Order: sequence, then C-alpha cells, then structure tokens
Amino acid sequence: MTATTAATGRPKKAAGTRHTLTADELSAYGLRNRWYPILPSRMVATGDMVPVKRLNVDWVLFRDAKGQVHMLEDRCPHRSAPLSVGQHLGDRIACLYHGVQVNGEGTVVSVPGMPGCALEGRQATLSLKVVEACDTIFAFVPLTADDEPTEFVLPDRLADEENSWFLNYAEWAGPWRFYMDNVLDPMHGAFLHRSSHSMFGGDTSARFRIRETDRGFFFEKTDQRGVNFDWVEFVRGSMDHVDLEIPYAASGGPGGVFGITGMYVPVDATNVCVFHWRTRRVQGWEREVWRFLYRTQLEEKHWEVLEQDRRVLEVLAADADTDENLYQHDLGVSRIRRMYKADAKAQAKILAGEA
Repeated sequence: MTATTAATGRPKKAAGTRHTLTADELSAYGLRNRWYPILPSRMVATGDMVPVKRLNVDWVLFRDAKGQVHMLEDRCPHRSAPLSVGQHLGDRIACLYHGVQVNGEGTVVSVPGMPGCALEGRQATLSLKVVEACDTIFAFVPLTADDEPTEFVLPDRLADEENSWFLNYAEWAGPWRFYMDNVLDPMHGAFLHRSSHSMFGGDTSARFRIRETDRGFFFEKTDQRGVNFDWVEFVRGSMDHVDLEIPYAASGGPGGVFGITGMYVPVDATNVCVFHWRTRRVQGWEREVWRFLYRTQLEEKHWEVLEQDRRVLEVLAADADTDENLYQHDLGVSRIRRMYKADAKAQAKILAGEA
C-alpha cells in the first residue's frame, strides 16, 4: 500500500504540512506515526487556547467544558487564520477572522457568513488523537492524515503503580537529535556531571557494549554498575523513550533505585521540548518522605544537572553531528543515529508513493 492520492496518483502530503516531506526534513522536524508528549497538562486550563509548534507544525490545544483536551492544526479551514486567536465556545473554536466554528474533531460545525455551505459538516482541520497521562498531554502525530493511531501504552516505570514520580519539563534551543545523542552517551556523566550530587563517583574511563532487546537496546558499561550513569535503555514502544537509573546515597531518602524515563518532542529543526519523569519505587509513609525530600532538597539539584546538559547542547554548532571523530564510547550514539536515519528514509518513501 502506498501513500499516493488515489484520485491523482500524486504523493500524499505529510499530515499538517502543505507538501511531501523529504527524509532530510523528517530528520530535522521529527519522525511521524508516533506518540509524543506535547505539553504538561497543567499548562492547558479549561477555557484556554494554547498555541504550540510541534514537528514544525502549528497546533492549538484547548480543553472543552468537560475537561477533554483537543489538539487541532492551528489553521482555520476557510482562510488559514490561526484558530488560537479565536473564541473558545466550550466544545469548539470560532475563528476570529470570519467566525467559522471548528469542533475538537476538526469538523466545521458552523459557517455564520454562509449557513449551509459545503464547508459545514466537513472534517476540514487536522485533529490529533490525544491521551492525558502522568500529568502530560500526549498526541499521536500521523505520517499522513489517513494513518490510524497505534495503541497508547505507557513506559514501564510510569505504568507501575508502585513507582512515585515527578514530571520535569524543559524547552531547549537545540535540535531534537542532540538530546537523543546526549542520553545515549552515558560517559558524559563522569565528566559533565561529576560535580553533581549523584554522579561524582566512578571511573572516567570505561568499556561499553550494546545489548539487544526485543524492544530496543541497552548501551552499558561492561566494567561498572550502580556507581554513575552506567547504562541507558532505548525503548521503541508506543512512544520512543529512554530508561536509566542513577545511584542515590542514603541521604536521598527511603525507597528503591532512582529511575528516569526521558522523552522528547521536536518543536522545529532547532528547538526541542524534553520531558523527564523522575521515579522511585516506594510505598506507604516512605513514599511521603521521598516526595517531601524531592520537593525540598532534590528537585533543585536535579534541575542543576539538567542545566549542565542544556548549556552544552545549546552552544553546539547546528552541524556538530556531521564532523566528528567518534570512538568506542559513542556506539550508542552511532546506533540511534542509524536507526532514525533509516526511519526517515522509510517514511519519506511512503510519502513519495515508493513503498
């Protein structure tokens, strides 16, 4: 099956764009047919219309009177005026320009200037499938408007009710691929984060290996475990994410290991939003102690670690990943880059009608 338009035989446009994306554009703006975290739930209140750019497409998020979040392409189907500057009417948005009303499913429900015209009743605006979980608004971003969402399944740490977690959200001025390179590079923890509260130990030299799994791969040190940032797992599930653990001293409070689930969503070619859920398996009164310690002592320290990453990644040259001299520590980086390049080429072929 190809993505060509049946009536014309022409390649299909990527959903939310005005043209067919190339492999280079998909690599720059983000791959499709995936669930992505879009925004923390707290940032979209009832009655709000929140414009966001994700995967180089302008969207508007709004919460209806029942509390359901909707995500539409931020273009009125009449004259392409931004819906986000219109009027929130409970279960729909009225465009400011000519009053055209679009509901949360992208269907035009009223054209006040010409009632009964052909635009009424049409699903003329792209609407994304949205799920709220873990204090986050997730959306499935299709390759074409005809692609159906895959099943939404949370990462293991977030689905485990015995884990307590805190969401951390940040916006960085750098390509999304730099974020993935960074988390698939555990060795930077022994250098960039050596002054942090949790990654001061361990050797500054190591050997690594890639260990395949049925859902992705581990990139891990072969000669050190439970001391620093010693391993990371890349998981290809409903949404691509990374899973890792950082050792905690006794001063970190009660509970099991400190885990992090990390995800990203591209904004455009040079900006990314990053989501981290800091987790710990802990129950009862110990859970309350851990949450208190996190809020009063540990959260600020974790922000400092994240800021160390941000400061480095934001000053890298835009082509920093094209002129390098990689070595054994960079096997994880090389692996994730090959995977994503292959994905971009495959999706571009689908859009071009070649698959």
